[in-house]
Amino acid sequence: MKKIWFSLFCAGLLLVLTSCGQGQAEQQDVETKQKIALILGFGGVDDRSFNQAGWEGLEKWGAAKKLQAKKDFTYIETNDPQENSTNINQAVENGFTTIISLSYLQADALEEAAKQHPELKFALVDGEIKGIKNVVSATFKDQESAYLAGLAAAYTTKTNEVGFIGGMEGPVIQRFQKGFEAGVEAGAKELKKEIKVSVQYAASYDAPDKGKVIAAAMYEAGADILYQAAGSTGAGVFQEAKARNENAPDQKVWVIGVDRDQSDEGNYQLADGKMGNFTLTSTKKNVGAAVTEIAESISDKKFSGGKSLHFGLKEAGVDLTDGQLSESARQAVAVAKNKIIKEELIVPEK
Repeated sequence: MKKIWFSLFCAGLLLVLTSCGQGQAEQQDVETKQKIALILGFGGVDDRSFNQAGWEGLEKWGAAKKLQAKKDFTYIETNDPQENSTNINQAVENGFTTIISLSYLQADALEEAAKQHPELKFALVDGEIKGIKNVVSATFKDQESAYLAGLAAAYTTKTNEVGFIGGMEGPVIQRFQKGFEAGVEAGAKELKKEIKVSVQYAASYDAPDKGKVIAAAMYEAGADILYQAAGSTGAGVFQEAKARNENAPDQKVWVIGVDRDQSDEGNYQLADGKMGNFTLTSTKKNVGAAVTEIAESISDKKFSGGKSLHFGLKEAGVDLTDGQLSESARQAVAVAKNKIIKEELIVPEK
């Protein structure tokens, strides 16, 4: 009888150990098969701005890892505020284990989903969620690159009037606005002149027609440089600038691009048939790098849950392109950039 009980005990122990081994293997299999869904903000994947930069970063990372687009990683477009929750839930229901949001407007929906699904990983790019272990946040010091843009505008304007066009009011676009205004003010002080800054919001990130109307009014009022931080709404600003430069080449107006190098958006045809360009410069936001870093951390099992990552000039998270800046503007920008990196100059964000 003792032998029988001992045999049964051994058999049971073997079964438990086998089950544990299978469980650990399954867990490891889940961890190695992370599937990433990128939830876009308003404006679509080809907005030539924030969304596009984020997707290009994930797409490049996925290709390097030899992963399959749509199956192992994908994007979901957001066209309406009501889709913030449904898109995140759709990603969860379709088996994606990591959900990365590219809009601070989705913070509440992302936080709710993270609390409901502690086994999954979430990330908010361009916004911040604190105190949740399965959520990592990535924010950019947009005010730093915007400051450089404002400085460049001050050194370039001939009418001494410039403008800022924002998408929707909020902490993110406020950083762009305040940084730009501070840069213009600093440039005006250096040049010992007064420069007016006009500010207007379109209340939308995907309304090129509104962007065009606002730009037309600002140019008509005397501004010769407009900095737009408005997603695809900014496309309307480029459209208006192109029309004006082609119809009145002696009164050139400029646009400052945002989030990625938008120099191609400034191409236009001169009266003699040659090509010109009116993109003065662009503030770059390395959205792709942030998305890639988050994806890589998950792949390496070093996910920074509960933490916030910050990307500024020092971290190469933001920058300003040389564009068509004059030598004096480039020198002023270089000096200011160095001071910001060394923390000798703190740019306001509020």
